Amino acid sequence: MSSLRDAVEDYLSIRHALGHKLESAGWLLPKFIDYLEQVGASTITVEHALRWATLPNNSKPVYWQNRLTVVRGFARYLQTIDPDAEMPPSGVLPSVIGRRPSPYIYSEQELLALMAAAGSWRSKLGSRTLQTVIGLLAATGMRIGEAVRLDRSDLDLEHTRLVVRNSKFGKSRSLPLHPSTVEALREYLRLRDQLRPHVDTPALLLSTSGQRLSRRYVEWQFRQLRIRAGVTQRPGSPPPRLHDIRHTFAVRTMLDSYQIGGDPQARLAQLATYLGHANPAASYWYLSAAPELLGLAARRLEDHQLEAIR
Repeated sequence: MSSLRDAVEDYLSIRHALGHKLESAGWLLPKFIDYLEQVGASTITVEHALRWATLPNNSKPVYWQNRLTVVRGFARYLQTIDPDAEMPPSGVLPSVIGRRPSPYIYSEQELLALMAAAGSWRSKLGSRTLQTVIGLLAATGMRIGEAVRLDRSDLDLEHTRLVVRNSKFGKSRSLPLHPSTVEALREYLRLRDQLRPHVDTPALLLSTSGQRLSRRYVEWQFRQLRIRAGVTQRPGSPPPRLHDIRHTFAVRTMLDSYQIGGDPQARLAQLATYLGHANPAASYWYLSAAPELLGLAARRLEDHQLEAIR
């Protein structure tokens, strides 16, 4: 193993211990080291970092920026043990800074269409697992990374709760589940135990081979499901993502609060806890994710202003 590969392992171990997931860095940095070895470089240079970051050359600037950001994080660490390592400067690639694109908010019909498309998958276990993943994300707003890390022991059917462990920054949280979600999970476990009675993984959600799902596999499968379900992107917006189901959960929760005349501010604080955000401020962006929310918030503000005048 090269000294650079050793340094990558140490860097990732340290960052993981601090609570960072670094999912992109976990698979991008080894590829970067492959590149350095191919060109005969013994450490990071600005030239090699930029050449690798902009591969392939027909990719979008945001992809290049993400690759360079991963290298910059490792380079910052490497400089503490290798004075010859160079730090790629920021701002050398085309800027991708701009208005954060609005997420795709799925309708109930679209979510049902996605689950129906998953049900037509060739593998009985695979199709039911994909249906369960989509339904679980829609019902809880979990991150896909959290869902695939779930163990069977994290699900408490008797007390209708699900424990999400080791989330962002190493935090865990307990999620109360709706009875319909509990029943769907109970049915899924019955089927998977019937099809795969003996497995060597503690995972709750199984792949067709009886192993734990990977995030990249589920996201790839979801892109196929989206096409089969006829869920298309809006003009000028990126394609709908699996992660947008989490945004949909948050937006629907806030819409319900406005529509029933509740306290949106209190609901937002509860939502932040349920979603696993460090503080409610991380959830505020959801307020601008749907025109319906903006309209309801504006009407609520107008009502308060009228009350103040009276």
